[in-house]
Amino acid sequence: MGLFDKFKAGLARTHSKLVHEIKRIVSRSPKLDATTLDDLEVALIGADLGSAMTAQIVGAVKLAYETQGTTGLDVFSVARREVGKNFSATPAGLNKASHGLTVVSLIGVNGTGKTTTAAKLAHFIEQRGQRAILAACDTFRAAAIEQLKLWGQRLKVEVIAGAYHADPASVAHDAITAALARKVDYLFIDTAGRLHTKHNLLQELQKVHRVIGKQLPGAPHEVLLVLDATTGANALNQAREFHKAVTLTGLIVTKLDGTSKGGMVLAIQKELGLPVKFIGLGEQPDDLQPFDAKQFAQALFEE
Repeated sequence: MGLFDKFKAGLARTHSKLVHEIKRIVSRSPKLDATTLDDLEVALIGADLGSAMTAQIVGAVKLAYETQGTTGLDVFSVARREVGKNFSATPAGLNKASHGLTVVSLIGVNGTGKTTTAAKLAHFIEQRGQRAILAACDTFRAAAIEQLKLWGQRLKVEVIAGAYHADPASVAHDAITAALARKVDYLFIDTAGRLHTKHNLLQELQKVHRVIGKQLPGAPHEVLLVLDATTGANALNQAREFHKAVTLTGLIVTKLDGTSKGGMVLAIQKELGLPVKFIGLGEQPDDLQPFDAKQFAQALFEE
């Protein structure tokens, strides 16, 4: 299955609801009046595109109508064009250290799929002929270490782990030592899930990053926030708070295949300007895909 087909399948629920609503609204009247525009706004907000992205699309649709009328007005192509304006034309990849080891810290609230995502990223790197190691720095959640070890066995990727309730910063320190000794390309650090409202837990995360930075200057080279697409607009609040506590370099959005709220990817990118690096479209290792804005917009707004 090609990338566009994966996007299309993963966004099927969001796409189906959104396209049905837009068609219903646009076909209802030959004129694009204020009521129609209001209803279009409600439909876009309902798919969690956020107020800023929604306003941009509705404004562009209104302008297109004023200049050309309903003849030839294609709301879907206008939406795709406006979405494309907010993203880089080239798909985002992982940052790479100027030389040697690249450290990637995966953070987020509980249940977003950080552990699985860490494993899938290691698989992504290994599939491209590079080497990766995983660090089990979630030492508090029951079975988190075992879960990562199982993924490591399945994907044949080494996992560095400590005992339960061990200091996460200590495990991260050991993982960097191992990664440097083995001369691998990437180290993916699975951190404990923490609520974006708990400042003591955010301080602990800052400590882990400080220890990493002291041991390997410039690290972590990526701090990726893993977001669950099914949480919709609440994911934007999470992104805001985490970005204040630790400077994020990008986002990974998981569980897009199970939600009608896929537009939240666009809402977060529009407000925070953070690149969406990968999106999760299923359970298999290959279902984590590099984000491609053009294909995402096409899959979301294909009539």
